[in-house]
Amino acid sequence: MKKLTTLFAATALATLMAGSAWSKTFVYCSEGSPEGFDPGLYTAGTTFDAAAHTVYNRLLEFKKGTTEVEPGLAESWTISDDGLVYTFKLRPGVKFQTTEFFTPTRELTADDVVFSYERQLKADNPWNKYITGASWEYAAGMGFPEVIKSVEKVDDLTVKFTLTRKEAPFLANIAMPFASILSKEYADKLQADGKMEQMNQMPLGTGPFAFVAYQQDAVIRYKANPDYWGGKQKIDDLVFAITTDASVRFQKLQAGECHLMPYPNAADVEKMKADPNLKVMEQAGLNVAYLAYNTTQAPFDKPEVRKALNKAINKQAIVDAVFQGAAQPAVNPIPPTMWSYNDKLEDDTYEPEAAKKMLEDAGVKDLSMKLWAMPVSRPYMLNARRAAELMQSDFAKVGVKVEIVSYEWAEYLDKSKAKDRDGAVILGWTGDNGDPDNFLDTLLGCNAVGGNNRAQWCNQEFDTLVKKAKETSDIAERTKLYEEAQAVFKREAPWATIDHSLSVVPMRKNVEGFVQSPLGDFAFDGVDITE
Repeated sequence: MKKLTTLFAATALATLMAGSAWSKTFVYCSEGSPEGFDPGLYTAGTTFDAAAHTVYNRLLEFKKGTTEVEPGLAESWTISDDGLVYTFKLRPGVKFQTTEFFTPTRELTADDVVFSYERQLKADNPWNKYITGASWEYAAGMGFPEVIKSVEKVDDLTVKFTLTRKEAPFLANIAMPFASILSKEYADKLQADGKMEQMNQMPLGTGPFAFVAYQQDAVIRYKANPDYWGGKQKIDDLVFAITTDASVRFQKLQAGECHLMPYPNAADVEKMKADPNLKVMEQAGLNVAYLAYNTTQAPFDKPEVRKALNKAINKQAIVDAVFQGAAQPAVNPIPPTMWSYNDKLEDDTYEPEAAKKMLEDAGVKDLSMKLWAMPVSRPYMLNARRAAELMQSDFAKVGVKVEIVSYEWAEYLDKSKAKDRDGAVILGWTGDNGDPDNFLDTLLGCNAVGGNNRAQWCNQEFDTLVKKAKETSDIAERTKLYEEAQAVFKREAPWATIDHSLSVVPMRKNVEGFVQSPLGDFAFDGVDITE
């Protein structure tokens, strides 16, 4: 029975890839299931790939392969002299997708932009809590409810944002996946029908691919949007074949059952490069992996305890075992390729005996803790379970007993946000806009406590520095402030910084047009398959 099922699955997938004489199907072996299909609700790259980069667009987009913003749904914009008012002219003639579940009757207008933002900004908006637990984690973590005073329709193709203060990274921020533009007409219909939760299950946008169907933890199907303002895609059908095991993803890639895969095992990369049917793209990742202590819980509320634990971790051993050299130990919370990186800071050296004494001096004895390990591969951490096992061994050497725990990915992300979460959690980040603010404030700011700030760390000195940096457009001044903030971070140690990794993307030789993103995105507009 197992062989028959496997044969059937392989035959079905091969049929999908072959398509017909009139269609072209691209299969992406994705690493995990999306948490949902409303990008505003989430922060995970897996979810953004499945929703934001397929179904939706934003006012501004990142130019392929860069962190440079360019026109998206807004074809132009102006900024007031005081830096507080941003006025966007929308691209005329942009159509929303027609699907089996909704047929739009109008094109994109300012009403859709106002709706898409106000649902995230206003607690009294009927869409603010349309699903249980909705927290708009990204918008909240970046302080959007405090920064954006109003979003107003000037006319059908003009929308005005008024800010409460200057915000240097604002244009880059609104090009990020969470700021995707949804259809107000579709939302109004769902609300009238009492089916608001379908917005997170059956998405509809202006993007290059229209959603067709999702089979939980198995497959997502899309079709090319024939009315896409950027032109119909060369591939007719896009399939996300959800494959959580990196080794199985590689097997499928070798067998021709998928065209491209993310996050290969480090041990497989040389084999991929040697395979004549494959090609491999590589670039330095704009990322960091970390171990976040819950700084509100004893004894992790003491910086000296956190520093001691950091000295107990052999980061080079983790890099060697998990990445086989395709990464480097991390010193700071931002990668060395990012402007404002403070290269004057020294890392916590690996010294088990010193770490043991520091714990004793802090009055910590017989410490038992939970160490959370991610269940999926991410660019910054290919194998969190292996990394956790190495840290478990390291901590045992200094008298700390570790229990490794994990959950399904969506549950892991949700539970790890809890302010009373126990122990320390392995997570990481790939920059979403190329600005240091996207790491320092988004992951460590006071606004992000209970959300992206998994360390629950609110340090006023640090917070003041990063907030001040956002309010000036002077790059030299911003750099100075961010360097000072990194020094505070290193002194207080809310995380153990683990690594910055190389981003590796293997694909079939006949894939053309895929552009590797410094932001870690997997987007398939512009991609083609040759014979």
